[in-house]
Amino acid sequence: MHSIKNFGLATGAIALAVTGFVLLDGSGHGAGRMQPASPPPLPVPVVAVDQRTVPVYLDYVGTTEAIRTVTLEAKVTGYLAARPVGDGADVEQGQLLYQIDPRDYRATLDQVTAQADRDSAAYAYSRLSQHRNEVLAKDGWVAQDTFDQSNSAYRQSQATLAADAAAIETAKLNLHYTEIRAPFAGRLGRSQVHEGALINAAGTQLNTLVQLDPVYVTFNPSETDLAPLHDFWAGRAIQADVTIPDQEGKRYQGTLTFLDNTVDRNTGTIVARATIANPDYSLLPGEFVHVRLHVADKPGALLIPQVALGSSQLGKYVYVALAGKAVQRPVSIGTTYGDRVVITKGVSAGETVIVGNLQKITPGAPVRPVIGEAEAVGKPSADANSG
Repeated sequence: MHSIKNFGLATGAIALAVTGFVLLDGSGHGAGRMQPASPPPLPVPVVAVDQRTVPVYLDYVGTTEAIRTVTLEAKVTGYLAARPVGDGADVEQGQLLYQIDPRDYRATLDQVTAQADRDSAAYAYSRLSQHRNEVLAKDGWVAQDTFDQSNSAYRQSQATLAADAAAIETAKLNLHYTEIRAPFAGRLGRSQVHEGALINAAGTQLNTLVQLDPVYVTFNPSETDLAPLHDFWAGRAIQADVTIPDQEGKRYQGTLTFLDNTVDRNTGTIVARATIANPDYSLLPGEFVHVRLHVADKPGALLIPQVALGSSQLGKYVYVALAGKAVQRPVSIGTTYGDRVVITKGVSAGETVIVGNLQKITPGAPVRPVIGEAEAVGKPSADANSG
């Protein structure tokens, strides 16, 4: 009895083992095998490709130049009596800058004025004498020679008065030259003379004065840029926007005012110049600046946010959300406008490009476009069209 019971237990164990083998075999190869769960689509912010008219710019590096620079010199000799304006001061047109001692020139003016008064009295007598002798000579009461002498004296006195008038004018000019005034508004440099110094009219340099508003910005466009600049010769104003590399956000406005008439054969460039408003005198001659010319407007340009761009060994690309998948597109880029960039090849108007979670995306990955989250990312900045 005991043997039969043990045999039954062994038989059941073998059956269970066989059954388990069948179950394991079925779980590995049977039709009822469970598939692994697919990852859910990744939510990604997207922005529609924008199509609009954008400005076309040409960019250059230029240098600032003063429109007028003058070396201040004296035209008369004398001791410097006063220097009302300090070094580096901003001055207005006509403002007194240097005063040479005027006493010698004022005395000279008084002297020639007195001489003119004396000669005027002599002229009055000679005129009366000539008129009297002219009347008497007609009746034969005065000899012809006497009349000729009085007539000559009268004409000499006229010439003397003319010379006196010239001498007075010269004395006034010399007295006026003792005051050296600003010929235009601008900024002084460092003075080369000080009070008490003897100023020589032979060429003593007193100071330099430069005009700072407006200023010139000179740059060198390539000869290949002459076509878009042709409107300058046609009379259309070309706007110029100037920035300084180390002054973020500071802009100066002006217009293109000069294009040279020849191209340099050695460099293939032409000299150009823009006139820039500088009311606060913050631009100084000799600075390097960035010049941007607005030469045209391009309709139908395609723009996307710069954050949508990716780079690889093959170049720039973007991910386009298409049929629930991230499709990688190689693109060619153009000019940037604020936080956006022009795409010249690779996308079409109205397509949606992915602007977030780019590190988590691979080509063909399932995605779920979320337009609402992309509004802040894709919204153009206030200066998007100003570069």
